[in-house]
Amino acid sequence: MNEEALRAALVEWARSMFERGYSSGGAGNISAKLHDGSFIVTPTNASFGDLQANRLSKLDAEGNWISGDKPTKEIAMHLVMYRSRLECNAIVHLHSPWLTALSCMPNLDRENCLPPITPYYVMKVGRLPVVEYFPPGDERISQEIAKLAPKHNAILLANHGPVVGGKTLRQAFFNAEELENTARLYLMLLPHGFTTLNESQVRELERRYPK
Repeated sequence: MNEEALRAALVEWARSMFERGYSSGGAGNISAKLHDGSFIVTPTNASFGDLQANRLSKLDAEGNWISGDKPTKEIAMHLVMYRSRLECNAIVHLHSPWLTALSCMPNLDRENCLPPITPYYVMKVGRLPVVEYFPPGDERISQEIAKLAPKHNAILLANHGPVVGGKTLRQAFFNAEELENTARLYLMLLPHGFTTLNESQVRELERRYPK
């Protein structure tokens, strides 16, 4: 996908997320990697609902801002995820309601805060580790993501929201949608109890659908 097409796709996907309540106001950010190693990034304080393709930020391969509006202040966590997970070509950071609600819950399993309640969660994400709370844009977020990204394409920031990667922009959004849906199902089921996939079933899915 060339730069013009990637910019248009990012705007389209972002608007879809906004219209379905995955992002509000200027919350969240998105980035995508171009073939030459440079990046297209949503600007700071930009709404997913009214992005303009020609005003998206562009960064060089080292992360230096070279054109467009000023990039999001959270760009560092995107860059470190790209560097730690080489197959990643797009990243979506949302403040989506169900995952943000989950991120605020006490006593979360920091290694995997969502159980395998559906095969689709296992197939697209697998495990969801949690990074302890730091202020948005804090360099410690990037330090923690660097430790987790080699083995995880999605990470939950405590009291904040998810950071989700994919091999393509489309895949990153699909992974984020599946993750949000899993959090919704999990929180809906909590008062009633639920059955998870067992270890053998999870291993079979991991074998059939490597991420």
